[in-house]
Amino acid sequence: MSTLSVPPVLTSPRDDAIQLYRAFKGLGCDTAAVVNILSHRDVTQRSFIQHEYKTMYSEDLLKRLKSELSGKLETAVLLWMLDPAERDATVIKQAFSSGVTNPYAATEVICSRTPSQIQLIKQNYHSKFGVLLEQDIAVLTYGDHKELLLAYLSTHRHEGPEVDREMALKDAKTLFKAGEKKLGTDEKKFIRIFSARSRAQLAAISSAYHDMYGGSLKKAVKSETSGEFEHGLLTILKCSQNPAKYFAKVLHQAMKGLGTNDTTVIRVIVTRTEIDMHYIKAEYLRKYKKSLNDAVHSETSGHYRTFLLSLLGPSH
Repeated sequence: MSTLSVPPVLTSPRDDAIQLYRAFKGLGCDTAAVVNILSHRDVTQRSFIQHEYKTMYSEDLLKRLKSELSGKLETAVLLWMLDPAERDATVIKQAFSSGVTNPYAATEVICSRTPSQIQLIKQNYHSKFGVLLEQDIAVLTYGDHKELLLAYLSTHRHEGPEVDREMALKDAKTLFKAGEKKLGTDEKKFIRIFSARSRAQLAAISSAYHDMYGGSLKKAVKSETSGEFEHGLLTILKCSQNPAKYFAKVLHQAMKGLGTNDTTVIRVIVTRTEIDMHYIKAEYLRKYKKSLNDAVHSETSGHYRTFLLSLLGPSH
């Protein structure tokens, strides 16, 4: 669900392209105008604006934005201008390409996306970077974390709401035997079930696990696994139950305490605005007794703050 309905867009992509060109001309960039236009345009409109800009000025809009903007605002705007699958592919590539690799970001993106989203990400990754996503994962990750990501990327999963109760009970039993019941952990069983079951089915497994053994599957994962492997399993599990709650927590953790993890704030807000931000905001308010808008406002400043708050939409 997009939050980009206010205010209504009355200008054409051509008009927007002209306004952007004017904002770039002269001494300095009219950053406020750039932010105001782009933050209130949906994915289709942004694509049309890029096309119109290229047609009229024989220049790539993204390259111009890169030269005119800087810092966190540049990062956020450039990511926002990409279509969702290309954006996710870019986030994953950047997570492995920067001076300090950030497998956390790549794991979050891969393990929180639906099977159809993952197919598009894989296609975009290959066409944009000339290498298969699975090839990069195989080289840049290791151990159980690598096996989980590769299985999650390659296994076909159903996307519907149907649940097989009998299979859920069986899988819950398998996971209990593979984890809490034995000394050590049979990671392969966790990888097989977490990568092969649909979101609805995994939620049913989690429920069956609690009914049968009294404890939660989430706690079992936390006690039986660690590091990036644990993060991947928990992301899959939490997103099978309530993706909005998961992302509300990711945002809260990025902003709590001293300093802000702007990379995470940008990634989550930009990638979820046109998917489920309405629900993330509701979950944030419910859990932390503070609106997400207020949290972002207190942790950011300037045009960067304006841009993020425009994406979030009104706080009510």
